[in-house]
Amino acid sequence: MQYDIAAIVEGYAQGYFLMADDSDRLSWYGSCDRTFIPLDERFRYPKSLQRVLNQERFSVAINRDFQAVVAGCANRETTWISPELQKIYWLLYQSGYAFSFETWQGDELAGGILGIVIGGAFIGESMFYQIPEGSKVAMVKLVERLRQRKFVFFDAQMMNPHLQRFGAYRVEDEEYQMLLKQALERPCSLI
Repeated sequence: MQYDIAAIVEGYAQGYFLMADDSDRLSWYGSCDRTFIPLDERFRYPKSLQRVLNQERFSVAINRDFQAVVAGCANRETTWISPELQKIYWLLYQSGYAFSFETWQGDELAGGILGIVIGGAFIGESMFYQIPEGSKVAMVKLVERLRQRKFVFFDAQMMNPHLQRFGAYRVEDEEYQMLLKQALERPCSLI
């Protein structure tokens, strides 16, 4: 099956995201209520995680093993990352739009965050861990990287209790569209 990568990127650039349903059928989704991970002083994390960061047990990499991160994100009892969506992520990766932000413990992948980068927008698709604290360390280090690289926002799409611990907050559609427009005009690079 052929995919029009430009059309897929355009869908994300308009504020939509791809998800598979229970029968693995892909569709575009939008939300009038998005979740952002703050890139300012509102970002926070538990003190116990600061101890882990101080121990420097994990190293960080970008795209060291993109496919393993996608597989890790899809490896759940119920997943919206179908085999077809995994192929699309691979094509987006090859086109320079999809990234895996990873933590490693030695030569073992500890955790990672899968995301789409368009301009100054980081659109977080999913995250996973294989070693406890692996994805949390990835979150802290990714936020540091996005700040350094002057990204406009980190869109986590949907709120959950885990993200709330990092200071995640909701953004209504009108504000989201305004910030998305700013982000699309700002050339940022994760690498």
